[in-house]
Amino acid sequence: MSYNKVVPALVKSSSDNIKRICLSHGRFRSTVASTQRDEVEGGKEKQVDECTVVKAVQIEIDFGNTHEAYKSKDNIELLRSLLVFKLCTFDFLVDKNKELMDLSKKVFGQRLFERLMKMTFYGQFVAGEDHNSIKPLIHKNQAFGVGSVLDYSVEEDLTQEEAEKKEMEQHYVSCCFLTLGVDHREKKYKAHRQFGDRRGGVVSARTYFYADEAKCDNQMETFLNCIKASGGASVDGFSAIKMTALGRPQFLLQFSEVLVKWRRFFNLLAAQQGKSGMDALEQKLELEQLKESLTQLGVGNKDDIENWFTGEKLGPSGTIDLLDWNSLINDRTSISNLLVIPNVETGQLEPLLRKFTVEEEKQMKRMLQRVDVLAKHAVENGVRLMVDAEQTYFQPAISRLTLEMQRIFNREKPIIFNTYQCYLKEAYDNVSVDMELSRREGWYFGAKLVRGAYMYQERSRAEEIGYEDPINPDYEATNRMYHKCLEFVLEEINHNRKANVMVASHNEDTVKFTLEKMNQMGLSPTENKVYFGQLLGMCDQISFPLGQAGFPVYKYVPYGPVNEVIPYLSRRALENRGFMKGSQRERSLLWKELKRRLLNGQILYKPVY
Repeated sequence: MSYNKVVPALVKSSSDNIKRICLSHGRFRSTVASTQRDEVEGGKEKQVDECTVVKAVQIEIDFGNTHEAYKSKDNIELLRSLLVFKLCTFDFLVDKNKELMDLSKKVFGQRLFERLMKMTFYGQFVAGEDHNSIKPLIHKNQAFGVGSVLDYSVEEDLTQEEAEKKEMEQHYVSCCFLTLGVDHREKKYKAHRQFGDRRGGVVSARTYFYADEAKCDNQMETFLNCIKASGGASVDGFSAIKMTALGRPQFLLQFSEVLVKWRRFFNLLAAQQGKSGMDALEQKLELEQLKESLTQLGVGNKDDIENWFTGEKLGPSGTIDLLDWNSLINDRTSISNLLVIPNVETGQLEPLLRKFTVEEEKQMKRMLQRVDVLAKHAVENGVRLMVDAEQTYFQPAISRLTLEMQRIFNREKPIIFNTYQCYLKEAYDNVSVDMELSRREGWYFGAKLVRGAYMYQERSRAEEIGYEDPINPDYEATNRMYHKCLEFVLEEINHNRKANVMVASHNEDTVKFTLEKMNQMGLSPTENKVYFGQLLGMCDQISFPLGQAGFPVYKYVPYGPVNEVIPYLSRRALENRGFMKGSQRERSLLWKELKRRLLNGQILYKPVY
């Protein structure tokens, strides 16, 4: 079985049971938000795609209003936040947090250790031990306008040596891209022992290591339980999954290389036609010139090349763009039987696709089946599914598989959301290409925009192994990229209401930028097209004022037993060190609210909901 069978395997699913979701009217409860109605087409409401669009409102939110930000917290919770955030500023405590937690467990014993953790880090960043114990927190947040993205945060507590061993073992068991004894793989898409522990330099994302197919099944069951818990806890929840938990990562490596080489081949052909340096969708290749180039390169004979484009009904306008080009990698064309492409460096023709072994074929099918099962359960439980982004050497395959799920399950409403890391140089191209495909095929585009979780690891790996750094040069460039991608999606929402975006950011300026653009475009929060997301225990001064003003805002809500979420808590401590050192704002707001309550005699303040 070759790579051209990968994507169509997903298309066997049916989405007939998905019904159209319509926009609903809502009320704003905030004492902070100020509103001013604008006229929409003479005071009448628009009808877009058979769903009512509410009248536009101008909304301004004061993120410095501590009463609104912390009204869901009692004084003990405020003091805990201050303590935890302060501890995160001490380098010694953060650098040695894992050792200190292990030592505390030995000194205090398991029961006292768990109580201590629940009073501090665990209580701050984790909702509870299981799907029942987290319900009170979820319901309380809901009462204050904040939804949940459930995430079962149990992780393997592996040493670096154990992680490297697992990574290299799964790599070597898998057959290589070999043709007549020649390895055609690029070094970026090979496993390297010095980066075998994929947790290195990563503080805000979980890492899965492959053991066997049974473990992947167990991880799928964990995701299923999370989806069910999300559906039972709220009517509009999200659940998050990671592709590397559902199969052998080596498959994602190899499939990513196929997709990247195919796109690079398109860029090479575009350069031959003098169209390099353009945005991805602006590159339109002249069809006749393209056929001639492919024949001269020896990719196929003239008749075969003619049949590729005729059979696919491509190029009726006389040109081929990147989306047309990408559609050639599927099982509807004979291109996979003939496809060889030139190596950009050597000029030699190399095979793009290869055959799977029997065992690899089984593993690949199981991975796709797990993805399909999760998507179907999300639909059945009324839950939207977010596919997390991962390292750039996995991401092309992850995005392609997510795109195929969207084509199936996003026909009537947005169920599947892909994640775009805006610290990548190619982020805008990725968003715009996927958006254009959704336009052409008529399904709902769902995106979560993040800055990215793997920057230090990606840069170090690129420098050490010797390939181009995929990351934007600095933080300012990443901010510009984030806002460029966000504005592009917002404009699409404004035009046809079939795009949806989650602004997953702790950056107050980015949130204000989003609100400003929504005001300019007349996008109402009650349309539920633009969502906001932050981690539980962080940036409540952003989340809760947004929720009180009627915006769809969500907390990523981790849960799991104390001992099994220690790796997650360790990462939160590392992430908060940089966050708290860079800004005193959250701590100063917490102090401000605590002082306000004490001065007003609210020593025993309890949230009312």
